[in-house]
Amino acid sequence: MTTREVEHEITIGAPAATIYRLLADVSHWPQIFPPTIHVEREATGGNTERIRIWATANGEAKNWTSRRTLDPDALRITFRQEVTTAPVAAMGGTWIVEPLGENTSRVRLLHDYRAVDDDPGDLQWIDKAVDTNSTAELAALKDNVERAHTAETDDLVFSFTDTVHIDGAPQDVFDFVNEAGRWPERLPHVATVRFEEPTPGLQTLEMDTRAKDGSVHTTKSYRVAFAPDKIAYKQVTLPALMTLHTGVWTFTDTGRGTTEASSQHTVCLNTATIAKILGDQATVADARTYVHNALSTNSRATLGHAKDYAERKN
Repeated sequence: MTTREVEHEITIGAPAATIYRLLADVSHWPQIFPPTIHVEREATGGNTERIRIWATANGEAKNWTSRRTLDPDALRITFRQEVTTAPVAAMGGTWIVEPLGENTSRVRLLHDYRAVDDDPGDLQWIDKAVDTNSTAELAALKDNVERAHTAETDDLVFSFTDTVHIDGAPQDVFDFVNEAGRWPERLPHVATVRFEEPTPGLQTLEMDTRAKDGSVHTTKSYRVAFAPDKIAYKQVTLPALMTLHTGVWTFTDTGRGTTEASSQHTVCLNTATIAKILGDQATVADARTYVHNALSTNSRATLGHAKDYAERKN
């Protein structure tokens, strides 16, 4: 069997411990790493954890389960896939953070992997995916760490949540949001939808939505559904004012026959397009307000129609 071993590295202007902490906390990976759609911690204990990752590879949405061993003293994190997805037969590796000075570090990302049935074409596919994703992840890590905690970054990245109370069952509310293929007939602001679910719970949603001014915007998202509790998503085709948009729909059973349904958003603004979209005098604060209002309007509309749907079922 052919086992490929590859290494990627980058130099980052930040303390090694700061970089390690970011790599160790997988909850932020969808916001940091372009390929990562969603991450779930399935088990933790001591310095080991099992995580399930949904991410893109060569433009395809995939998911796998890995066990990670964290070594904060050595600034190393080793990982090994326990449940792989074809064409990967085996995959593992190590994140290594090396201090080069007080505020400079080298990050090395090592991979070893094999293809199913040792197929040469599949091995090439994995080569490309590992190289593309590793390069993107290291560049994004550098960008995020070096910009972290600046006043500008704090203004550009923000989160908010809209919540409605529904006199209905979580499953019915979940069904409405989950069945996105039916949104054009159920949601007035959705013009058209292209919806695929090649494997249960892993969805691709591309849709055209109408704004208040009549303009139509196309977005594409990958979604991960956990019936009947939540649907996590990441937009990969974004409106001009955003460089990042992730979110989670949650459906919480109150125990009283009602549901708390929420739509949470995390956004990073694109400063390069603010003047073009909102005018030369527009500020970052104006862009925050504009994006917040636009996303909240759509979320509240969807939640309102989900409420009507679930309460009619009740």
